[in-house]
Amino acid sequence: MKIVYFTHSLASCWNHGNAHFLRGVLSELIARGHDVQVWEPAGAWSLANLLADHGEAGLDAYRSAYPELSSTVYPADASPEAMVEGADLVIVHEWNDHDLVAAIGRLRARGGRFTLLFHDTHHRAVSEPEAMRAYDLSGYDGVLAFGETLSEVYRGWGWQGRVWTWHEAADLRRFHPPEQERAREGLVWIGNWGDGERTEELERFLFGPAQTAALPLDVYGVRYPDDAKAMLARYGVRYHGWAANARAGEIFANHLATVHVPRRYYATILPGIPTIRVFEALACGIPLVSAPWNDAEGLFRPGEDYLVARDGDEMTRQLTALRDDADLRASLVRSGLETIRARHSCAHRVDELLAIVNHITSSQRKPGSLEADRAAAAEDPSVRWGDEKAQEPAA
Repeated sequence: MKIVYFTHSLASCWNHGNAHFLRGVLSELIARGHDVQVWEPAGAWSLANLLADHGEAGLDAYRSAYPELSSTVYPADASPEAMVEGADLVIVHEWNDHDLVAAIGRLRARGGRFTLLFHDTHHRAVSEPEAMRAYDLSGYDGVLAFGETLSEVYRGWGWQGRVWTWHEAADLRRFHPPEQERAREGLVWIGNWGDGERTEELERFLFGPAQTAALPLDVYGVRYPDDAKAMLARYGVRYHGWAANARAGEIFANHLATVHVPRRYYATILPGIPTIRVFEALACGIPLVSAPWNDAEGLFRPGEDYLVARDGDEMTRQLTALRDDADLRASLVRSGLETIRARHSCAHRVDELLAIVNHITSSQRKPGSLEADRAAAAEDPSVRWGDEKAQEPAA
């Protein structure tokens, strides 16, 4: 197939976690012989920040790890019709301009011969619902949501039968245990500060317990304001700034353990959606302890694949146990790797994506389906297809 993906940025992972998963999925699709075209807008804030902080050298790790991947930057006046020409499958990520999302939907509604999916990997459907509902998805064949609770939101918006839960996953070609073990020390946390939606949780479940357990802590990430850096300094945390996601495996390999501290929306309103770092950390063979997070979909085996802490004191106990018990660390590594390799690789997600597309195209060939009606209309000039919103539930 020719697959076209519209992303915020493929080249930059600066505060842009979707790039991690997208790179792994597209790499897998290319390995299977598919023709992949990626578009990203000129002036993307993630890439602009990366280049401002690190220059072109900031892209070296990505380019070295993913030589098969590339993307094309398009200007604001680019033709959506030209960008999707010849495509069999078009996927538009939710961090795209509303006008672009609508324009591609109109191309599909007017008879575009491609499957069109909207890909949502954020909490904005619950944190900024009006902004998300402003997207015109009336011409889309379906929605890919990165958690079942998010899928439920879309079902409530009228997408029953046309939304699929498509979790993130680890790219096992790049995320795996080190070929040769080295000396490990202390804890590591790779994550961005954000907008204060987990400040209290980071102090309670990471900075404080690490200090109490006498485990040195290294932190990597961006968007740390001065007060956040002051907090890190109070707890003796070593802050390193941005790290290319392609280097995450190398960073994990230097440390005894890591911690999952979900953003508040994923611990409360959207349970069951882990950060992609959980998949990547377990794939890299580093023991993990999670702050309170409900694995509502049974993605993992809590207590076997990772440890769980219900409060700060329990986090301290869990980290102390990991510090002192090599057998416990080894057991968690074995179980975590087993689960990732069995269920949560980008290869698994490509299998799921292709099955979804096959389901859509098979359904559309049935008499009486919207696609069959569109095809009939295309063959009969007397039939006009204008506003199809009345025939498809609005997003």
